[in-house]
Amino acid sequence: MGLGILNEAVIDEVNILNATKLAMSQAVANLIYAYRTRINKNKVMVLVDGDICLDLPYRQKSIIRGDSKSMSIASASIVAKVMRDRIMSIYDCVYPEYKFIQHKGYGTSGHFRAIKEHGPCPIHRRSFNLCKVA
Repeated sequence: MGLGILNEAVIDEVNILNATKLAMSQAVANLIYAYRTRINKNKVMVLVDGDICLDLPYRQKSIIRGDSKSMSIASASIVAKVMRDRIMSIYDCVYPEYKFIQHKGYGTSGHFRAIKEHGPCPIHRRSFNLCKVA
């Protein structure tokens, strides 16, 4: 399995789109490394969800709304979400006042209330508008 995980500091530094590209590239690199003895790198085709081009030495195909058109992209999307939810469950133990277990860091009213009440915690992106004013 190839995963790409970046923290909030990287997202703040390079912006959310570039961080997404970096994480996708990291996931591909990790996958290629995991199967390095069993793949022909000349035959690799990277499917990318959306109108995004990654800086990779492999052929790639961008597919807008790829998660509804490609089983591979849909599966990768599910794996990414499950991994993110697991990470947020761990952060819920570290920062229980934010109730990450309930909203997993998504922009719910409960999440916004917690930021307003407690201010941003170390894992909140400083570039996120609500954290700029909190």
